[in-house]
Amino acid sequence: MTGLLAQATTKGPPIDWEALSPFMSLVVGACVVLLVGLARGAFIRRQVVPVLTLVTLGVTAGLGVWQWDINESIIADAMVVDNLTLALMMIFLAGGIAATFLSWRSIATAEAGEGEYYALMLMSILGMLVLVAATDLVVLFIGFELLSIPLYVLCATHMRREQSLESGLKYLIIGSVGSATLLYGLALLYGAAGGTNYADIAAAASTMSDDVLFLAGIALVLAGLAFKASVAPFHQWTPDVYEGAPTPVTGFMAVATKAAAFGVILRLFVGPLIDATTTWAPAFATLAVITIIVGNVGAIGQSSLKRMLAYSSVAQAGYMIAGVVVTTQLGVAATVFYLAIYVVMNLGAFAVITARERETGLGDDISSLYGLGRDRPLLAWPMTISMLALAGFPVTAGFFGKIYLINAAVGNGYGWLGVIIVLGSAVSLAYYLRVVAAVWMRDAPATSTSLSAVPIMAGGSPEEDEAAYAAGREPGSDIGRVVSDDFAEPSVVVTDRPPLAQPEVVFVAVVCALVTVAFGVFPEPLFDVARDAGEAFTSLL
Repeated sequence: MTGLLAQATTKGPPIDWEALSPFMSLVVGACVVLLVGLARGAFIRRQVVPVLTLVTLGVTAGLGVWQWDINESIIADAMVVDNLTLALMMIFLAGGIAATFLSWRSIATAEAGEGEYYALMLMSILGMLVLVAATDLVVLFIGFELLSIPLYVLCATHMRREQSLESGLKYLIIGSVGSATLLYGLALLYGAAGGTNYADIAAAASTMSDDVLFLAGIALVLAGLAFKASVAPFHQWTPDVYEGAPTPVTGFMAVATKAAAFGVILRLFVGPLIDATTTWAPAFATLAVITIIVGNVGAIGQSSLKRMLAYSSVAQAGYMIAGVVVTTQLGVAATVFYLAIYVVMNLGAFAVITARERETGLGDDISSLYGLGRDRPLLAWPMTISMLALAGFPVTAGFFGKIYLINAAVGNGYGWLGVIIVLGSAVSLAYYLRVVAAVWMRDAPATSTSLSAVPIMAGGSPEEDEAAYAAGREPGSDIGRVVSDDFAEPSVVVTDRPPLAQPEVVFVAVVCALVTVAFGVFPEPLFDVARDAGEAFTSLL
């Protein structure tokens, strides 16, 4: 009996701990941040916890650089650590670092608990990393849920705002529908292929291109991932969730979640499903056209900056689909390049929105930008550069990103899709330039002087900061503002205090603007990284 038990003992798969080190760094960092966040001291919770989050993200980035070019499958071929995984990981980490800075003074972190807030963010990044590294359907779904569940909570962390709670609930309900659709599709793929590993699916794809079960699985997986990537017509949740969530969370979702969604789309469709290209590529191309039209048209009439950027993100997803449908290394590289620059273009804008929400009392309405060019040039220029880059103006990274995608589309028989990208970019000028006009061509609302002895700078009065947290306000926010219902011409009463000091928010805005211009002038280093990511698909041309 003992011999039989010994023979029945199974061994786990060999694990390459070096390749797994970025994953472990995020797990350990999230646990440490959560435990330190339980401390009673305000300094530890509000200063040490964010610093530990930044350290975790920095260490993870360093481990990713260390593992560059490793291109190795791990844990019984359930995941792969290659240049595509690591390049996308850097995008997630950049979004996480920026979101940490933007959240530093946010009331949402205090209401949710600093440790819980930042730990949820780290676990969401871990889910993104697992998702794009997955080479097994089971691991793919685990990563998908590990990404999504923390974001459901983060959207509702501003618990004193009804819109934030509504945002979290909407994202939970619609996200659950997307998850169920994806899971159903994965189950059908497993049933058709007879295995969950991507190698099993690749072997079956060449012989089952007309199998109903297989095609139904592809369609449902495509729909489930389209929910997460905000691809029309699966984008309905995006404007409401973006508007209601705390702005730092919105910025993080806008860049990191989209990168994760496109990462898994590239990994699955350009990998094991490559032999079924003739089936899914026309569907993707059609979705690209619909997405570009819906996103650009929907953004034109928005006065809320976050809703406008939500529809903008829908249109940007349509552009990026072009890099998927061409199924070449150039297409993969173009998509990764665009995802990378999309991070800095978007986060620069969200940093300015965060600052103005706290300074003006006008929320994310476009009127909060009036007079910004005269009063706050360090915020005005990043917003201007972000808008011009998203529109694809020359001397910005957005220009080269669109050229790269158009080149990939034209080079593989999708020239008409390149034309749609150009036309969509032209239409987008209607709302991007409207924001630039608000920054530079509109005067700030009329002001009146109000005497107050309370310092405006967060941290200038610890007692006032504590009172602000207790009242559900951002520390240092101006409580002397009275806003009319008509945001077109706001009637505002403000104090004569100096602008709210938010050095970390201004830092994010300025850095994003500088990086956007730098890669617009000299994009070659980022091109090289994107090419390395594209070469992860060795079977592609």
